[in-house]
Amino acid sequence: MKHDNQKVSVLFMLFGILFCVCLITANVLETKQISFGFVNVTAGLIVFPVRYIINDVVCEVWGYRRTRMLIWLGFAMNFLFVMFGAIADWIPGADYWNGDEGFHQIFGLAPRIVAASFVAFLAGSFINAYVMSRMKMMTEGKGFSFRAIASTVFGESADSIIFFPLALGGVIPWEEMPSLIISQVCIKTLYEIIVLPVTIRVVAFTKRHDQEDVYDEDINYNIFKIFSF
Repeated sequence: MKHDNQKVSVLFMLFGILFCVCLITANVLETKQISFGFVNVTAGLIVFPVRYIINDVVCEVWGYRRTRMLIWLGFAMNFLFVMFGAIADWIPGADYWNGDEGFHQIFGLAPRIVAASFVAFLAGSFINAYVMSRMKMMTEGKGFSFRAIASTVFGESADSIIFFPLALGGVIPWEEMPSLIISQVCIKTLYEIIVLPVTIRVVAFTKRHDQEDVYDEDINYNIFKIFSF
C-alpha cells in the first residue's frame, strides 16, 4: 500500500500524546505499592503496559521508523517530567507548606531508580518494536495477535531484567529477584492478552482511517536514526 512517510496523521499524534501521558503517569503511580492476591506490585502496572500496546499499534500501522521516533519522544518527555519534578523537590518549600514528605515521595526519585527506569524503557521499547517489525515481515502481516503478545514478552522481559537488578539490587534479596521479574512479565503480558480484542479493533480502525499498513522493507534498525522516517 502506498503511503507518504512525511505526513503525520491526527491519529498518530493522538497515539503519541497518549504514549507520553502513560509514561509520565506511570512514574507517579510507581510510588504506591498494591497487591493482587499474593503478588505485590506497584500501581504503575495499571497504566504501564499501555505503552507496549501503543508501541504495537504504531509499529503495526506505521512501521518501525515512526515507532522509533515515538519512543525517543516519550523518553524526552519523561526526562523533562522527572527533571522538573526533581528541581521542584529540591527547592525549599514555603514556611506554611506542610506537604514536603508526600511531595518528596512522588518526585524525589533516587538517581539509581531513574537511571534504571530510563535504560529499561529504551531497551524494552526498542526490542518490542524490533520483534514486532521483524515478525510482521516474516509472517507477511498475518497473525497480529501472536505477534503482539510475543513482542510484549520480549520487551517486558528485557525491561524487567534490566530495571529490577539495577534499581533494587541489594535492596531486596537477590534470591527473590527471579520471581519478581517473572511475576512482572507474566502480569503485564496477561494484561495485554486481556485487552487484545480492543487492540485488534484499534489497529483495524487506524489502518482503515489512515489507509496505512507499513512493511519495514530495507530499513535501518539503528535506534539513533531518530528523524529517518
